[in-house]
Amino acid sequence: MSFPIQRLRRLRQHEVFRRMVRETSLAPSDFIYPLFVVEGRDRREEIASMPGQFRLSVDLLVKEASEVAALGISAIILFGIPDRKDDRGSSGFDANGIVQRAVKAVKDQVSGLMVVTDVCIDEYTDHGHCGIVKDGRILNDETLDCLRAMARTHAQAGADMVAPSDMMDGRVAAIRAELDQAGFPELPIMAYAAKFASCFYAPFRDAAFSSPQFGDRQSYQMDPANFREALREIALDVEEGADIIMVKPALPYLDIIAAARGRILLPVAAYQVSGEYSMIKAAAAAGWLDESRAMMESLLSIKRAGADLILTYFAKDAARLLG
Repeated sequence: MSFPIQRLRRLRQHEVFRRMVRETSLAPSDFIYPLFVVEGRDRREEIASMPGQFRLSVDLLVKEASEVAALGISAIILFGIPDRKDDRGSSGFDANGIVQRAVKAVKDQVSGLMVVTDVCIDEYTDHGHCGIVKDGRILNDETLDCLRAMARTHAQAGADMVAPSDMMDGRVAAIRAELDQAGFPELPIMAYAAKFASCFYAPFRDAAFSSPQFGDRQSYQMDPANFREALREIALDVEEGADIIMVKPALPYLDIIAAARGRILLPVAAYQVSGEYSMIKAAAAAGWLDESRAMMESLLSIKRAGADLILTYFAKDAARLLG
């Protein structure tokens, strides 16, 4: 039997050939870098479960944002950690709240960096849920009022894009209507469209002090077993006026990212969440993985699946390697 004519190794022999035929590429402009902002001044607290990540006061966050912009990263997304919490998360939609002040500071002092804000009340509620609670139930429609107010105050502070992550039904339409009425019809919405009830969020909840004080979030976040439902969620957010849709987490849900890319024309974002980041960090610290290679391989897989934008805590490290 003669040897097959096709030898796929021919184009793998040299690095130049491999670069020439590479199908997927990463750039710093693909990344959105998540940052945690806290009250105070000159405050920098390392997050134990997320090595290399910090809670930063506004003054230090501005310095971090400047470094992010210098690396060519497109945007940051802000998560606020307030000093005051209540059952409605009212500090989250205070016009002088921690995220609102951080947005103003970054927009005033860092040129060219887009600022995205997370729109969800879980970080601001004393019960840790993403919606208003009554008799142990998460109230959908009542929560929309809080989300509308939060999105409006973020826009008034100067946010370039808002990103609702709560998974309440109808929240994209509610926020779109609020922004339009408030004079921000051109402000885009990046919707956490398919956000699954995942164990991979645990380090984030440690970072943001946002773990639910009772029960869990399975009544509003998606069942990890459901593929078709994810497509329904994505389609609804598109109908309601989302400009970008997001899948979260990323690596365990590459099939959802690929399906979304194949079905919609909007940009697709994916969030490489805290647990994905921390497990690579932990394995690298134990000597079980090459951190840089694992980081880049995981990011490439997300981009290859179809994500146009990647929210990742590795953004700075990856940008340095790519640069």
